[in-house]
Amino acid sequence: MSTQSLQVMNSENAVATLTQSRAGKYLTFFLAGEEYGLEILKVSEIIGLQPITRVPRMPEFVRGVINLRGKVIPITDLRMKFGMDAEDSEDSCIIVVQMRGIQTGIVVDRVSEVVAIGEADIEDAPSFGAGIRTEFLLGIGKTGGRVKLLLDIDKVLATNEIAALQAAQSHAD
Repeated sequence: MSTQSLQVMNSENAVATLTQSRAGKYLTFFLAGEEYGLEILKVSEIIGLQPITRVPRMPEFVRGVINLRGKVIPITDLRMKFGMDAEDSEDSCIIVVQMRGIQTGIVVDRVSEVVAIGEADIEDAPSFGAGIRTEFLLGIGKTGGRVKLLLDIDKVLATNEIAALQAAQSHAD
């Protein structure tokens, strides 16, 4: 076997590995009428919307903190983070996730289902050109004739925004 064919095989294996790492089970939910998905392994639990204590001087998308069985966790509203209208309804809920070592809650319009998405049904996020950030997307999942935006929850918030969540949590402790 020549070196060139080994490189091609290695290159193909690398692509297959990358695609395979995105395949799996996703919790799907809605934000402003669009369906999103989170890796199920990042989800701790889903709870109903409850009173949120506002923490002063936090970014607008950080709604505040809640007491979840004796533990204070910060709550982020993904609708506000993504520049969408953020109006709670009776279906709104909080998905508790692990994000870069921090347990946090994210407010969503409603939870849909858990779906298994295979590697062949996930495409890379499209490039929209300069100035449009899409690094927080793992890809676009295709299931049931619909597309779901698959989020990399660890990349949804920038480092300074993670620091704001940690500050909210420590202010409330």
